[in-house]
Amino acid sequence: MTEAQKQEFKQFAEEEMEALKAEIPRLEEQVQPVAPDNAIGRISRMDTIVNQSVVEAQLSKAKVRLVRLEEALKRVDGDEDFGLCMDCGDPIPMARLKAMPETPYCVDCAE
Repeated sequence: MTEAQKQEFKQFAEEEMEALKAEIPRLEEQVQPVAPDNAIGRISRMDTIVNQSVVEAQLSKAKVRLVRLEEALKRVDGDEDFGLCMDCGDPIPMARLKAMPETPYCVDCAE
């Protein structure tokens, strides 16, 4: 991986991490339980509970993605093999690294 590619990945990862750090508190606020004495109606309460479970899944995915990006960002400079497939040694395409920063394999070897 060239220095320019490393810089491109670092910039992408930092921007993505900033967006996630802004998104996580918003999602955490949305998963707060609705007080039983809040008069929103039975149907609205059920709808809120369903929506909260969807937001909980989004929150979980955002936290996992943040951790994976942080780990990948550490490996960019510390690991000279970053961006190379562990199996065949070919470069992993930048689009794949951006989608799955934790991946150690190119598309062909991952299949």
